[in-house]
Amino acid sequence: MEALLNKRLIRGRNLIERFFSKLKHFRRIATRYDKLAANFLAIVQFASMRLWLRASASTA
Repeated sequence: MEALLNKRLIRGRNLIERFFSKLKHFRRIATRYDKLAANFLAIVQFASMRLWLRASASTA
């Protein structure tokens, strides 16, 4: 039972780490051009939506 739980946690962590890796491919996010937190959050949300749309389009 414990091995199954660990495998599930590792799979979830890997998914999150791959997402952040893809997110850092956006130069504006990686270099933190935006100094205001609200602007930075907006660009992170925009990039996340773009990644999600790209992934959902490839599975359709």
